[in-house]
Amino acid sequence: MKHSTKLLAAALIALGLNQAAWAANVPDFRETLQAAERGNTQAQFNLGVMYEDGRGVRQNYAEAVKWYQQAAEQRDARAQTLLGVMYEDGRGVRQNYDEAVKWYRQAAAQGFAQAQTLLGMMYEDGRGVRQNDAEAVRWYRQAAEQGVAQAQFKLGMMYADGRGVRQDYAEAVRWFRQAAEQGDSTAQFNLGVMYGKGQGVRQDYAEAVKWYRQAAAQGDTAAQINLGGAYANGRGVRQDYDEAVKWYRQTAAQGDTAAQTLLAAMYFQGHGVRQDYVAAVKWYRQAAEQGFAPAQGLLGAMYENGLGVRQDYAEALKWYRQAVAQGDASAQDLLGNMYLKGRGVRQNRALAQEWFGKACQNGYQAGCDNYQRLKAGY
Repeated sequence: MKHSTKLLAAALIALGLNQAAWAANVPDFRETLQAAERGNTQAQFNLGVMYEDGRGVRQNYAEAVKWYQQAAEQRDARAQTLLGVMYEDGRGVRQNYDEAVKWYRQAAAQGFAQAQTLLGMMYEDGRGVRQNDAEAVRWYRQAAEQGVAQAQFKLGMMYADGRGVRQDYAEAVRWFRQAAEQGDSTAQFNLGVMYGKGQGVRQDYAEAVKWYRQAAAQGDTAAQINLGGAYANGRGVRQDYDEAVKWYRQTAAQGDTAAQTLLAAMYFQGHGVRQDYVAAVKWYRQAAEQGFAPAQGLLGAMYENGLGVRQDYAEALKWYRQAVAQGDASAQDLLGNMYLKGRGVRQNRALAQEWFGKACQNGYQAGCDNYQRLKAGY
């Protein structure tokens, strides 16, 4: 899983190492520079942060790297870690994963938990090192046991997926919970999923909603969608379409394709909003134009049936074809129906049966039913 090293900023804040924590103790740029030039490690580290953030001096990544390097060579674990980040991101230096790993490893060997987390990620992703899930787990565990929420979440994922360790949902829940209780939104979402599925814990929809709500409040889009789904289906909360629409809309406005599609469905059905096919088309289109296959199929259906738009078989076919190119089973069934009825294409029962068969193979029951009917000669 690709990650952003910007997560390190939050970790450093937790340790009191960010600009806000030390600025009051740093007289000014000139004095910091003078101390750094005399070889003071703390001043070198502080100067690197000042250049990286543009605090008290014009932002200059190359200068930040220079001063992190000097502090890192004096075995300052914070500087080693941030120097690794600069190499990983290619800021102030040419991107170099091998060099990033080198500095993460030096800091990690000193027990610096943030470096251990980042080194674990490099092993998980196979960047700068040979991909090795077991080694990723080893470093995540060391950081997790020091209380780093990101490492706790990552370790939980390894247990949930059975990567580098034997799959163990109960252990995944344990680590998700520790990270979630520290406010990690992704861990909160995943803990909610575990409660919703009853994996590693007794199934409890109300508890799932509790964790979705906490993650959703921090802007986690997946949690917002699941919270909307809980309200739409009355799982763990009283069914409330208005509240479902609220969460779908909030996420849809951020460009999330799944939320846009779900919001479109609420308009189509008239749940929580006045039934409005035009609005449904609007939201299906936004998701479809981003390449979301389910929305492409549904937008095609709106064109086929003339709901919210002028009926247009050619436009319906266009969207069905985009969806089936991604293997969408529902669209395969719908495209089969177009061939069966000769809508926008020459009627062709053989092609209809072929598309129904593909939908069936992908687990779509309507496709199976249509395939069997054609095969029987109906």
